[in-house]
Amino acid sequence: MHHWTDSALGHYLLEWEQQRFDEAVADIFGYHALQLGLPQLQGLRGNRMPHRWLALEGPDPVSDAKAGTVAQAKAAAVSQQQPTVDEVQNFAPLMPALRTAPEALPFAEASLDLLLMPHTLEASNDPHAALREAARVLVPEGRLVISGLNPSSLLGLQRRVERSAGYLPDLSLGVGYWRLRDWLRLLSFEIEAVQFGCYRPATQSEKWLSRWQFMEGLGHRCWPVMGGVYCVVAVKRVQGMRLMSPSWRKNSVPAGMKAPVTQRQPPDMSWRNKEEN
Repeated sequence: MHHWTDSALGHYLLEWEQQRFDEAVADIFGYHALQLGLPQLQGLRGNRMPHRWLALEGPDPVSDAKAGTVAQAKAAAVSQQQPTVDEVQNFAPLMPALRTAPEALPFAEASLDLLLMPHTLEASNDPHAALREAARVLVPEGRLVISGLNPSSLLGLQRRVERSAGYLPDLSLGVGYWRLRDWLRLLSFEIEAVQFGCYRPATQSEKWLSRWQFMEGLGHRCWPVMGGVYCVVAVKRVQGMRLMSPSWRKNSVPAGMKAPVTQRQPPDMSWRNKEEN
């Protein structure tokens, strides 16, 4: 399904996304977290919620999870970074807990504290319905983390030119950031953070990808919204309600209670005594 993740370009994109997900979920607290799709990415390894699940859509989610573990190992070998103590403790990838479609999640309303959707909208038949389902299952003030390919990028331009290149991901079904922002606003989500990355030209060679490393800083300064991948963190906002009591109940006195009697001051009679004298 995600064949482009097995290439050097895919490892480069997944490595950037893994760092963004680790930063986004590190300080999110709650009880229930779900990653929807893309087992090649350990989106919940930096989170400390007691209940974390991985949901996949496909005929054989177990084989997809094994393929994801192999892709993660290759990406770690490419990055050559030593994992921290917390990463070692959470390195074991989550096994698929259920098989479901993103448009119909088997969770009750307002039951999840954190929902990750890495490239889920691109693989969905109805991405807007998937977002509506995410808004339904998240609790108020729950977090939604979405990553996706940016069609308005150098990667998208290369895909239009080199249509037959198998190592390039298909961006025709991708949801751009600006459209995603409008959809999130319609569903009462507030964007908390957004990041763009991966400005290097797409190539099959790891050596050439390393040579184009200077494009990261240049692209971040000159064309920040044209990164090949974006990561969005959104918060579900629920407008508060204020209960107003009827006006006739404001000054009412409960039964069995005596109404307070105000003590009046006696009238000033000094002027009358002066006249009598």
